[in-house]
Amino acid sequence: MTEDLESGRVTFVVNVSSPSVLKKNLLISPSFRPGHRYQILQQENFASAATAYNDALEKSHNDLVIFVHQDVILPSAWISRLQEALDALEDTDPYWGVLGVFGRTSTGEQRGSVYSTGLGLIGSPFKSPAVVQTLDEIVLIIRKSSGLRFDERLPHFHFYGAEICLAALQKGMKSYAIPAFCIHNTQYSLVLPKEFYASYGILKNIWKKYVPVYTTCIRITKFNSHVYRRRINEFALRYLRRKTIGAYRREDSSRLLKEFENS
Repeated sequence: MTEDLESGRVTFVVNVSSPSVLKKNLLISPSFRPGHRYQILQQENFASAATAYNDALEKSHNDLVIFVHQDVILPSAWISRLQEALDALEDTDPYWGVLGVFGRTSTGEQRGSVYSTGLGLIGSPFKSPAVVQTLDEIVLIIRKSSGLRFDERLPHFHFYGAEICLAALQKGMKSYAIPAFCIHNTQYSLVLPKEFYASYGILKNIWKKYVPVYTTCIRITKFNSHVYRRRINEFALRYLRRKTIGAYRREDSSRLLKEFENS
């Protein structure tokens, strides 16, 4: 029998780079209205996601820990849908490794359903937890008791979702996308920072035995063909087209929540 999430026996962890973004997005989620019983750990001034999240695991009062981006909004039904997924896995795979809301399988298929600013609705509705190779970092769920920890050799704030899924695989545990729709009110850019590509190389080196690896943003391959194609496209966007190359975060986040409240 899984823990009743309504009891508050859950820790939420969020890495905070902007208190304003946190206040206008994650903290407007209905689950965090005044009087809620969840532990929320706001991690600030860490050099990488791995160090921030491992620190939070030490501080967590609860076994179930949910790592979520500051610009994610969780609709009213989100906790109950997580509960349903946990109950289903209790019957089919009680030793699951990592859960999330969006991922890719080992053959590249998408699993999950989210709204992302600049991209719109991604994926499609589904009913049961689906096995994936890696999960997107917007929401990651693990159990403290699983022994899983983020690899602090991975710098910055990229690929840590793929990394911990591969760490779970190494331990014989599966990762799943669960049917728990959420909203990612992100600052979307088609041109990625240099830290993204540095993290790509380090992750590839750490988990080279599993290459090729499908992540939600790029495929990690032996000869880096997807990296080369992406960097050529970025060069064209930045220097040849010379126009806006992304989308801005929506300021009307409460309206965004209302729009998708029943999703």
